[in-house]
Amino acid sequence: MDTNYLISDLEDVAKEVLANLKTKTIILKGSMGTGKTTLIKSLVKQLGSNDEVSSPTFSIVNEYHLANGKIYHFDLYRLNDIEEAYNFGIEDYLYSGHWNIIEWPELIEDLLDDYDKIELNINKDNSRNLRLKA
Repeated sequence: MDTNYLISDLEDVAKEVLANLKTKTIILKGSMGTGKTTLIKSLVKQLGSNDEVSSPTFSIVNEYHLANGKIYHFDLYRLNDIEEAYNFGIEDYLYSGHWNIIEWPELIEDLLDDYDKIELNINKDNSRNLRLKA
């Protein structure tokens, strides 16, 4: 999946992303300001959670509730090494069977067996480009 979109199109984009996923683990790559957390807000809503979504920059992980499960939202930007991920129990989250949505996943990619990757970029007209690699 490869699409350009405006913020006003985000709900439809989130629905399309969810329809094209192969796993419950999503990693998001993109520079600061590309809209990773904004996209995650829409994905969480489309999955059926009414929880308030915010960036877990300082808490590392936020948990959102679904009728039949959970969504774990990670922001690993502040991690310095893989040991920090092990120390907060990253493996327990990753192998929980729940949704895992991970911003700044570079340090832990080797721990992931199967995942979908979203790459976000800003276009010159300020729209976003989303590329999903399932």
